[in-house]
Amino acid sequence: MAWLKYLLFFSINLVASTSFAEKVFDFNANCRQAYNEIVKLKLTSGQQLLNEEKEANPENLIPYFLENYIDFFELFFNEDPLTYKSRLLNRSKRLNLMDEGPSNSPFLRFTKAIINFQWATIKIKFGNRWDAGWEFRRSYLQIKDNKERFPDFLPNDMLYGAMQTVVGTVPDGYKWIGKLLGLNGSIKTGINLLQQFLNSSNEWATVFRVEGIFYYSYLRFHVLNEREEIFEYVRLQKLDLVNNHLFAYMMANLAINNKQSHFAQQIIQQRNPAGDYLVTPVWDMEMGFAKLNHLDKDASTYLLRFVRLFKGKFYVKEALQKLSWYYYLSGDKETATYYQQMAKTKGNAVTEADKYALKEAKLGKWPNLLLLKARLLSDGGYQQEALSVLAGKSETDFKEVVERVEFAYRLGRIYDDMRLYEDAIRFYLTTVKTGEKLKEYYAARAAIQIGNIYEKRGQRNQAITFYEKCLSMGDHDYKDSLDQKAKAGIARCKGE
Repeated sequence: MAWLKYLLFFSINLVASTSFAEKVFDFNANCRQAYNEIVKLKLTSGQQLLNEEKEANPENLIPYFLENYIDFFELFFNEDPLTYKSRLLNRSKRLNLMDEGPSNSPFLRFTKAIINFQWATIKIKFGNRWDAGWEFRRSYLQIKDNKERFPDFLPNDMLYGAMQTVVGTVPDGYKWIGKLLGLNGSIKTGINLLQQFLNSSNEWATVFRVEGIFYYSYLRFHVLNEREEIFEYVRLQKLDLVNNHLFAYMMANLAINNKQSHFAQQIIQQRNPAGDYLVTPVWDMEMGFAKLNHLDKDASTYLLRFVRLFKGKFYVKEALQKLSWYYYLSGDKETATYYQQMAKTKGNAVTEADKYALKEAKLGKWPNLLLLKARLLSDGGYQQEALSVLAGKSETDFKEVVERVEFAYRLGRIYDDMRLYEDAIRFYLTTVKTGEKLKEYYAARAAIQIGNIYEKRGQRNQAITFYEKCLSMGDHDYKDSLDQKAKAGIARCKGE
């Protein structure tokens, strides 16, 4: 019976070694390939590679960490409530799995910080803003702690730098949230950390480079207001806008925000059409916005498809507003009213653009046709066409005060974009003077634009004066985002 004892001994040891195999964070070649696929939004091929890695190395925790990226991108872009419900439990499961990793690895807290950061963003999308705040706090404290424990692990700087920058731009009206959550931020510190990360040839900085560029580009564009500089940065970095759909989305989105609608359309149309990329109606929304900005007749095709297919709540009211404008400009007031009224009940009003669309729908008012055409063309970057729409007009051609204010503002923006800065300032000052008591955003935005012009000229004290002027204005449309821009401008001028 000795053989039976040996067999029993072998079996017990085999079970013990299988049950208590040490978990590891092995970001090996397979995992790096999977990560590269995922951050291109090639989620299907990324998941296949992760499945292979899990089967080959079941003790490796990195595949489970990277699966959170797949959940994040699907939920962030598509906002499907059924998918959210089915994936929500993955968060706690993955965090518990990460805790099984070795405590002396920089990946332990880093992976948890990323998972918490991604779920904070997702929870905002699904209306759980309070939970999102605490999720953000966990991520912030985890990455801060990890940076102190492992200062040479550069991916810390990527996330901590991004979070520092975001916290540093919180408007004064929301400072209490930061204090409650124990968060302090600095735009200068955050951007410097991101720059150091991207400039490094360190192995881990290279691995996470795509993700770092994504954070850096958005923050530099929106917070530092370095719009032209970021487009030049992208050109010099030779980012792949065809095969990397994340970069394609980023640049199309930034192009629309930078009044380059034609460029945005080119990016969307030229992206790789392969079937293993994430399918999202957001492409139709972006294309619809870009098309409408040139008053193109096929803009409605994309906007209608987005409204029909998108299962989320963000951007919906804004898209319906744009649809109503399309039909209003086409002379179909009945269909325009239909979509305007739909904006009352569809989607949510979390983003300020959606809030603005809801307000317009509730009022049931329509923009001045001439000013609307000028606005869209100007927003698309077609400044000469926008200027021709307003040619020969003066304030006396508009009956309502708000239309007179908007007329001055539109001319200011057009001349600003044409780099005719003295003319721009003249019309902006008229906007501020006549519109600062109105609920419309024109005066506040005009103050910021004047500040931007002075800041570009190096006249920082004058710039701060107008940024502060924006902050001093009472409740108006887009107040939170405009106050954030003003606050960021003041911080830039003070070198903070």
